[in-house]
Amino acid sequence: MTDAVQLRYARFAAEEAPGRSEVYAEWAAGVAGDPLIADIISRIPETRRQPPLVFAVTRMLGAGTGPFDTWRAFVLARADEIVAECTGRRLQTNEPLRLAALLPVLSEIDGPVALLEIGASAGLCLYPDRYSYRFVDEAGRVRAALDPADGPSTVLLESRVDGELPELRLPRVVWRGGVDLAPLDARDAGDRRWLRSLVWPGEEGREERVEAALDIASADPPVMLQGDALERLDELVRAAPSDATLVITTPGVLVHIPRATRTALVDRIRALSARWVTIDPPTLLDVWEPPVAGDEWRGFVVALDGRVRAAADPLGRWWEWRAGE
Repeated sequence: MTDAVQLRYARFAAEEAPGRSEVYAEWAAGVAGDPLIADIISRIPETRRQPPLVFAVTRMLGAGTGPFDTWRAFVLARADEIVAECTGRRLQTNEPLRLAALLPVLSEIDGPVALLEIGASAGLCLYPDRYSYRFVDEAGRVRAALDPADGPSTVLLESRVDGELPELRLPRVVWRGGVDLAPLDARDAGDRRWLRSLVWPGEEGREERVEAALDIASADPPVMLQGDALERLDELVRAAPSDATLVITTPGVLVHIPRATRTALVDRIRALSARWVTIDPPTLLDVWEPPVAGDEWRGFVVALDGRVRAAADPLGRWWEWRAGE
């Protein structure tokens, strides 16, 4: 089992961390060559020992972002606590920048909107009308700028747009709700610390963006339910105002749901009187219209009611309008 952990962390160090976080690349490479640390990590359930999760837990507990030897000493000193904390945690990438890739699709939907997110975490993707947007070209020149009606937001979402720029507008959101297996409260200091810890060291500006979005969410909290989305979706739908267009979003969450449950959930969403906005790997679902060739598709698929609208980076750093192709 220790060997499996070392191999997993070696792959992460070689393939996932470079270019995104040199700190995590160093730590993962260190684990890959350290049987003692790998043995501690092997005590964590397999579904909870992903490098980003383990690293985030240690940072939340106070490990800092120093060199591997310093981090190693921290892990050895706090091993039991780290194992216990990882066992009870899950990755919750609550990245508001995803809304930059979803905004062109939201722009197609008539409001007012009741926005419901599955896998909402702290709900930071439930405030598309409260953030500012800057869409730029490859050279960084601004192609489009949008701000809330009351002026520029403390949260600025900048995204690169390749090719055509469709019509863009901020939605009029009148209700916000979410469901999550382990929802986080933007008003809770511990939950805020956990979300900050999930930001990889080296991701410039991301922690500040998440912090500012947490402030917005804490000032106007969404309706948030805890539990399985398939079991609690109808309850949340009933809570939404009937005179608003119900928009259900599943940004990046379906890939974490087992296939049978995922299929049942998608079928349930599509049976509702609601619009469905999602961003997913191209081969994850078979509902795309038109069909998507996964080996030829760049990035993730952004879709409205299963209709393909754009290709995008899964975290919203870039997108390309593909509707009509």
